Amino acid sequence: MKLTISKSKNSESFYISKSYIDNSGKSTTATVRKLGTLAELLKDHGPTRDDVVAWCRSEVAAETQKYKQARKTKSVQVVFHADKELDYAQRRLFEGGYLFPQAVYYKLQLDKICKAIKQRHQYEYDLNAILSDLVYNRILNPCSKLSAYKAAQSYLEAPTYELHDVYRALSVLAEESDFIQSEVFKCSKIFGKRNDRILYYDCSNFYFEIEQEDGNKKYGKSKEHRPNPIVQMGLFIDGDGIPLAFSIFGGNQNEQKSLKPLESKILQQFGHDKFIYCSDAGLGSTDNRKFNHLGERAFIVTQSIKKLDAENKELALSKEGFKRLSDNKKVSAAAIQANDSDELYYKEIPYISGNIDQLLIITYSPKYAAYQKAIREAQVQRAEAMIKKGKLKKNRKNPNDPARFIGKDACTKEGEVADIHYYLDEDKVAEEARYDGLYAVCTDLIDDDVKEILKVSEGRWQIEECFRIMKTDFSARPVYIQRDDRIEAHFLTCFLALLVYRLLEKQLESKYTCEEILDKLKSINFADIKGQGYMPTYVRDELTDALHKICGFRTDYEFITKSDMRTIEKQSKQR
Repeated sequence: MKLTISKSKNSESFYISKSYIDNSGKSTTATVRKLGTLAELLKDHGPTRDDVVAWCRSEVAAETQKYKQARKTKSVQVVFHADKELDYAQRRLFEGGYLFPQAVYYKLQLDKICKAIKQRHQYEYDLNAILSDLVYNRILNPCSKLSAYKAAQSYLEAPTYELHDVYRALSVLAEESDFIQSEVFKCSKIFGKRNDRILYYDCSNFYFEIEQEDGNKKYGKSKEHRPNPIVQMGLFIDGDGIPLAFSIFGGNQNEQKSLKPLESKILQQFGHDKFIYCSDAGLGSTDNRKFNHLGERAFIVTQSIKKLDAENKELALSKEGFKRLSDNKKVSAAAIQANDSDELYYKEIPYISGNIDQLLIITYSPKYAAYQKAIREAQVQRAEAMIKKGKLKKNRKNPNDPARFIGKDACTKEGEVADIHYYLDEDKVAEEARYDGLYAVCTDLIDDDVKEILKVSEGRWQIEECFRIMKTDFSARPVYIQRDDRIEAHFLTCFLALLVYRLLEKQLESKYTCEEILDKLKSINFADIKGQGYMPTYVRDELTDALHKICGFRTDYEFITKSDMRTIEKQSKQR
């Protein structure tokens, strides 16, 4: 504390002020208390100016003692002035939710990985600062790289780099993408043993706000049914839903061919060669099965019953030969048909494809069969309504379109079509009903327990959820950057953000939904109080307590001094 004297032409004022370091790192001064003008103070503390100054100094000493005592007892006195205007362009509210993803980021040793990368490149900017901010922003406030740079200005730790450094860093990150993925896989084991005995694989695509193809941005079958060029992403996750590796390839390429290059990278760079490959039927081609039948690998993939050869299809569609999954007892077809419970039934069929001995597991769920029947009956009613109206659109390609049940006969007269008669094709309805409730899984684990095989297959929902989080919560698309290397870096930051989030979610023991966790992180803000420290503005609850516990620091005090906040920032970066 110090005495500050302000002089003007007609008066002299006395203040108690305090020096401190502001959020930009600059030394500044704040008024703690106004003592009064000389004319006012002479009345009570005169008769001379020296007497007034002596009294003012004694007040400064008392205020200093009070401040020191407050620091010991963790209480702070802050004075606000109702007649004082806000300082121009001074930020008052800061985002602190990034501190919790930051605790995971540094445990993954991404700062060390960035240091290793710097030894191979020539640049002056802080790659770790740029990458970490891009990852935090993708979780908290997903937006463009320009907007991400602006958003980082509101963090408790403002960026020290410039916007042009961000775009330069993207090229380096793209070049080092494989290295970063392999290193974070090794470092992720600090959170506990990875469930990498099972690896799930799937592909999705992401569209661009452009109209012409360029580089990997090609026209393809968009899962959002958009006409824009797309890129495709192949993603591996482990048995707990934690991301393992990814790759980017052109939007016009066959996704089945994307598996071998990415899996080969896992085998070579990750040093991981013993696992069960699990995917849907679209990525379970004969070539992919052969590839995962080598070495100590195996596969469990879904199988389209409709694409089986005639003999195996008839065996699969027959209601004979089923066992109850709960006790492995044989059950008659009549007993299955009469049961509408949650019971699941199965049968095993030896199957050879691509010179590989496999086991085809057919499951039947009466409850799912009833659901499919109800859906189809509603579609049949819609088909009948279409026939009645006589209005049928051409080129209906949706496989679930009710029009698939409509047949047509053409009447000809003198070699020309005179009339077209539409009718409900009962044979198509009956044929589709044969598949109700049936589901098939194919594996080369011929001697393994069927329950365990089906349990592994059921876990594929996790990779679908990963893509949903990336697309919806992390806004990974549409993609606005154009260069292929920067696109690769964009998806690297999305992948790392997903990895950080999933590990945070795992530490929370999956007790909270994605929406609950992200909403809470976004709400964790701090108000700067007169440069003295910060006051949390978020609501404390069980989730904030859990976040603080797993990350090893606390921010839920009524007031946090500047020095205490710096300590918290350091704690969030400890390994």
